[in-house]
Amino acid sequence: MMPCRCCASLGRVRLLFVCMGNICRSPTAEGMMRHVLVQAGLQSQVEVDSAGTGAWHVGERPDPRARAAAKRRGIELRSIARQVTREDLDSFDLVLAADTSNQRDLLHLAGQNPARRAKIRLLREFDPVSVRTGELDVPDPYYGGPDGFDRVLDIVAGACRGLLAEIQARTQP
Repeated sequence: MMPCRCCASLGRVRLLFVCMGNICRSPTAEGMMRHVLVQAGLQSQVEVDSAGTGAWHVGERPDPRARAAAKRRGIELRSIARQVTREDLDSFDLVLAADTSNQRDLLHLAGQNPARRAKIRLLREFDPVSVRTGELDVPDPYYGGPDGFDRVLDIVAGACRGLLAEIQARTQP
């Protein structure tokens, strides 16, 4: 796993989760990360948001199936879909793509700016199990059955715990 440069300073860390439409995977990851941060007592030290590479669902709440799956685990998905901007690549410390297609779109948005490009990572790079298996894409549950949303929750839970561990390791003096 590449070292994370996002957390070099001891200030507040800003994370942006990105998928295609910002109604399934990225709001699920945002909600899971908030949950993990609250459990660790670090919710005031890390800012979390989500966005989509496309504008199809701007202004919408997360998919009802995603909200229901998260609610069963005591997690609230409260984001409103928006499209990622170049300014996001400047203002967030780490931009976490749900899959390689989203990562390519983000790298295209970043252009040749090395600072922006360095912030763009795959979310599952932070899950040791995913790295070991080579499965780094979070599958899109949109066209599948309801069990796909539970699977996404399981996947992002491991990645968010790994991300939290890396943030803690890099921000503690």
